[in-house]
Amino acid sequence: MTAPAPRNGLQGAPANIELGYTARDQAFPRSLYCDADGKIHQDLDPRELVAALASGVGDLWVDVDSTNRHQHAVLEKIFHFHPLAIEDTLNPASRVKQEEYDGYLFAIVRGVRFEDETDDPYDIKTYNQYFFLGKNYLVTVHAEPSPSIIEVAHRLERTPDLLLRHPSRIMHAIMDAQVDAYFPILDQIDEFVDGLEERVFASFEEGALRDIFAVKRLVLGLRRHLTPQRDVFNVFANRPMALLPPETQVYFRDVYDHVLRINDSLDTYRELLSSTLDSYLSQISNRLGKITLGLSVVATMSIPFVVISGMWGMNFEHIPFSGVHNGFWWMLALQLGLGVALVYGLRKWRLM
Repeated sequence: MTAPAPRNGLQGAPANIELGYTARDQAFPRSLYCDADGKIHQDLDPRELVAALASGVGDLWVDVDSTNRHQHAVLEKIFHFHPLAIEDTLNPASRVKQEEYDGYLFAIVRGVRFEDETDDPYDIKTYNQYFFLGKNYLVTVHAEPSPSIIEVAHRLERTPDLLLRHPSRIMHAIMDAQVDAYFPILDQIDEFVDGLEERVFASFEEGALRDIFAVKRLVLGLRRHLTPQRDVFNVFANRPMALLPPETQVYFRDVYDHVLRINDSLDTYRELLSSTLDSYLSQISNRLGKITLGLSVVATMSIPFVVISGMWGMNFEHIPFSGVHNGFWWMLALQLGLGVALVYGLRKWRLM
């Protein structure tokens, strides 16, 4: 295969690298490279990537779409990452973690956003984002368009000096944007909780129970996704690491602080929802008690009717008072009087 000529003035790439595609038939991974002279190069081809890595100077960012097998081959063919780390980038269920390999750092961070393809307002979608941080490079991998990467790419277009500082600063910017994506979700949860409290305490909507459980499931899901990330950012913020300069770790402390704040907010929402659920169930119990009390009054008042009607309704030839004039009305009055007296007595003795 004839190698394409370098487009950005990068030289020294070996001639024996084979990825199975060329610039004419397949898009390269998106990339930015700031050389030793401070010049920015965009969208390097594989040989230019090798030249940039071999030079050992400058700062490089490569963004790989893991659904594109040609782009994904860069991880093995050019960067020679560990097979287990490469395998993790193809598994959307990989757990959030950070691992140190020989010469680079590997991290998995999970992003969340509301699911746009369903009618459920409480449904969230999660996605993994993968980071390989080396001495002078950062490789990001994702299976679908990443809002945080798009945001940072736009920032680099406006202020490319971020690339001049260190690749770890780009990793921080992406992770920071990914964590900040939780805050709009928290604002939405806050509206959900306020609305649920009003529906439970003010109008007592019976359909609120389903929404309480739905929001509670949302909060627990977010907390489940955020908890392992708290450990990862704690390491980035506080553990000395060769590939993370101290000046970058200061910024990761801010991200870690955001994670703790989000976690505290989720705990608060969980407690509020539990309290709202308890109040809802208490109101149901009170309503059930009132209904039961009403039925008890009716049942108590009907006891004299049942007893007296049963006794004087027996099929005997001679029954006392059966021949009394207006006996029916006297018997009806007696039944009502006994019923009222029975209810009054039970209430007075606090048995009802």
